Formats: sequence, C-alpha cells, structure tokens
Amino acid sequence: MRHPLVPLGALAGAAALLVTGCSTGPSPAAGRGRAAASSAAAGPVTAKGPADVGANELGQVPVLMYHQLTERPASVYDRTPADFRAELERLAREDYVPVTARDFQTGRIDIPAGTHPVVLTFDDSTNSQVRLGPDGGPAKDTAIAILAETAKKHPAFKPVATFFVNADAFSATGSAKALTWLKQHGHEVANHTGGHENLRSLDQADAARAISAGQEAIEKAAPGTRVTSLALPFGAMPEPAGLATHGAGYRYDGVYLVGANPSVSPFAKAFTPGAIPRIRSAGPDDEDAEFGSSRWLDKLATEKSRYVSDGDPNTVAFPSALQHELSPAFAKRARPY
Repeated sequence: MRHPLVPLGALAGAAALLVTGCSTGPSPAAGRGRAAASSAAAGPVTAKGPADVGANELGQVPVLMYHQLTERPASVYDRTPADFRAELERLAREDYVPVTARDFQTGRIDIPAGTHPVVLTFDDSTNSQVRLGPDGGPAKDTAIAILAETAKKHPAFKPVATFFVNADAFSATGSAKALTWLKQHGHEVANHTGGHENLRSLDQADAARAISAGQEAIEKAAPGTRVTSLALPFGAMPEPAGLATHGAGYRYDGVYLVGANPSVSPFAKAFTPGAIPRIRSAGPDDEDAEFGSSRWLDKLATEKSRYVSDGDPNTVAFPSALQHELSPAFAKRARPY
C-alpha cells in the first residue's frame, strides 16, 4: 500500500556481539597484562567531554521511511536494493548509528560520542524487506540482508530497524517465522494496523478495532512481543487523535506519521510522541526530492542541526544556549556546557 506525501515543514530542533570459544593462545590474564603495559607506555588517555565532540542531544533526528525494495520502482515510495545499499553506506560514512523507534521515542539512545542516531522504519511488511532463505538467513537483496552487509563492513553501524507490520506479514516466509527472526536479531516489531486502514475515514470504534487487529496479529504470530510503536497508514490520524496512542488492548509510546522532515529530539519540549514525523527515502533528483532523505541529510550536515551524542546514555548534553529547549522531564539528566 502506498501513502500520499504529507509535507509537515521543517521542525527545529550496539549492542556488541560477544564471541566466545576455545583458544589455544595466551590466557586472558596475560592478555590483560600486556594491554595494561601497552597503555602505560602510551601514557594516560584523556576522556573527551561534550564540548570536545560538539554534543547536541537536543538536535534533530532523521526517522527514515521505507516500503518496497524493487529493481523496477513503480512509485516514489519504491527504492532499488542499490539505492538502499547506497543510503546505508552514506549513513555509516557520516557516523549515523541506527536505533529502534522504541528506543528513540523513550530517550534510550545509547550510541558512541560524536555519532548521530537514525531511525530506520519499514511499512507494510513486504517480502522485499524480510524474506528468509532455505538456510534460515536473509535472502539476497532484502532489507535485512543489506542491513547485515552494511554492519559487517562498518562495525559501528548497528543492523537494527523498526518494522511496522500488518496482519499476515511477510507472506513468503510466514508471520511467525519472520517476526520471531526479527526479534531474535534485535529489530523492533511494531503495529501498522490489521489491514492498512485509513483511520481518519473510520468512526472511533472501527478505528480502535483496526489498531487492535494489528496488535493482536503480532501477538498471535510472535507471543510475548512487546508492541510499543504504531505507524499510521497513509499518515492519517484517527479522531480523536488520542485513539492512536491508547485503546482497549494497546498503548503506544510513539505514533509515526508519513511526514516530510526530521523529528526533534525526544529530550526537547517540542517533541510530540503522538505525532512523530518521518522522511521518505529518496534520491536527490527524485520526485518531491525536497522532502526526501538525500536532501534532508545534506541539510542536517551543513546546518549542523542534527543530534550529536555525548556517548553517555544517562545524560542529555547540549550547548548551554539551548537550555530553553530542554523538556523539564529531563532536567535531572541535563549536561549543558
């Protein structure tokens, strides 16, 4: 299903894999001894502070939106596997680190100092996003395969994303198998309603049922899944808007629009978890490119308005001139400089 683009205007603004196994080499203690001696010989290392890395955890965050990966794009929402691969390469080169929507919207952004969070989101649960091969691994040129390839090439780039799914998700693999695989590999499984309904066109009861149907389908396919994020089909908000965040059998920390601009920081006063904008993935010359990812990544880099981590997930660091933008909810974690 495709969404009409809804420009919203510009807003102001790892886990590491532990490998264990047998070894015939020196003992860990010996290794630690050599490391300590080497460190002493090199002299003390001074930790970098927020000012040293230009930390700004009140900066803007790109929440990128993808749908179908195909060699023959049929709409502005389609991208080729090569397009997707190139965009991930760019993000990795520019020190972006993926975080899930769940972690972003709740302010659990744990990435290295000097890097920038990016949220990769996928709508409609298409087979081009998730398809497992006979060996149980990602099929070639699927989104999950390209994410893994990029992370292998750039170890600091976490291969995690949020998949907003409908009922009967990822038909080529089967919902239960696909959703279980996503959870096991650190991805977030989130709701996109049961049948991709336009919630604005429904009355309150039917809108709530459509949202609940998506929630129930996920819980049936992958029991125990904690679903805390919702993407609105077509970017259409139900009436009343609060119905998107909570209802019978569901409660969401973040609701995502179609949008056309970055999100403000989750630590900012202006952050609205019930209406988080997203940016359509697009090349610099695509239709409506002004509102697409390529142009926005250019702007965020040149205007220096993007979120820059201080490396400490327990603090919120920013230039003191931005103190007025901080949400009072995070005052105790504030680290202005």
